[in-house]
Amino acid sequence: METITISESPKHVGETVKIGVWLTDKRSSGKIAFLQLRDGTGFFQGIIRKADVDEATFDLAKHDLHQETSFYVTGEIAEDKRSKFGYEIHIKDIEVVGASEDYPIGNKEHGIGFLLDHRHLWLRSRKPWALMRIRSRVKLATMEFFDKHGFTQFDAPELTASAPEGTTELFDVKYFDDDAYLSQSGQLYAEAGAMALGRVYTMGPTFRAEKSKTRRHMTEFWMIEPEMAWMHQDESLKIQEQYVAYLVQDLIDHCATELEMVGRSVESLKPFTELPYPRITYKKAIEMLQEGGFDSKYGDDFGSPEEAYLADQFNKPVFIMNYPRAIKAFYMPTNPEDDREVICADLLAPEGYGEIIGGSERSYDYEYITNKLEENGLNKEDYGWYDDLRKYGSVPHSGFGMGLERFLSWITLQDHIRENIPFPRMLNRLRP
Repeated sequence: METITISESPKHVGETVKIGVWLTDKRSSGKIAFLQLRDGTGFFQGIIRKADVDEATFDLAKHDLHQETSFYVTGEIAEDKRSKFGYEIHIKDIEVVGASEDYPIGNKEHGIGFLLDHRHLWLRSRKPWALMRIRSRVKLATMEFFDKHGFTQFDAPELTASAPEGTTELFDVKYFDDDAYLSQSGQLYAEAGAMALGRVYTMGPTFRAEKSKTRRHMTEFWMIEPEMAWMHQDESLKIQEQYVAYLVQDLIDHCATELEMVGRSVESLKPFTELPYPRITYKKAIEMLQEGGFDSKYGDDFGSPEEAYLADQFNKPVFIMNYPRAIKAFYMPTNPEDDREVICADLLAPEGYGEIIGGSERSYDYEYITNKLEENGLNKEDYGWYDDLRKYGSVPHSGFGMGLERFLSWITLQDHIRENIPFPRMLNRLRP
């Protein structure tokens, strides 16, 4: 008899198999009991009939199995056209492995504060399970996409000597006798990688010393940051939209069940696979905001309301191009058509989710970067290596960063958790 997983059930219809499972719920009616089961690969139903098993096994199933008890079930896989999964197991035997009494997360509504306090257990529930599976798939699809487009994965350090953009929201740590900081971005290191390998991307955790109270403020999140030598903005934007469309299509192909569990229909995602995405300039965006009743003027940065309004004017993600230099990073080159601006673009997601990608060309002029470092009060000793990239054979290059959590929030239609929780307590809650 073969031991299988729930996800392998469709290949074993009519066969007697063994599966290691946990109980999520149950109900019984006379001489039959229905067990809701999970095993990490999926969820399905087990049916146990009194006539098919001995009395002790039926009593065990009906009275002594509690939520999250772990056990082996042995039975025959059958089709179940009434269920979304389409298969179930007709149980012949049960072997308990780990008992569970008074499991704290019942099959009822719980407040988000309670669930965060029990996040190590909440992960077992359907929605967190689906979200983690979708997240895993996006990371796999990311590696597949960039491999197909000639990129090399490049690992940037998590401990750095300075901020990549001279910002102050740094987690400082002691690195032996020196000061160091948790990385805010892998970009600058990836630029060095691009000068050696042509096309690279980093994928890993980044940190901000700011409280996680809004979608735009998170203490820890993952970034995917490609850098591409010999590339200007037009080609970079094509890579960006191809990447997003690839991720969306991959989820449609491989995570339809998980998407349904979190409330996202596959049909609603299909328009986001259609390219190209619309592009408008920052100046046009200001005009649209003014027409929409916003008190916006040239030089303003966009907050969540402005981004949501702009994106909702389109039925797919939209690029906002060439922002004023005063609100962008020091390494972005001047727009030759308007010296008040730099060559950059943000990709805004529709449905109220705002920016998911920020990117730009990177200036490759040694004198320009040296002056910008001085203007921004950045220590030459800390950034001398970055200056060297312009000193020794620099080339036009571009890059962008996509926040994994922002992308996932949009794709899965998740709201940011807003609770009035003191920061240290929130930090503890978010750690498994």
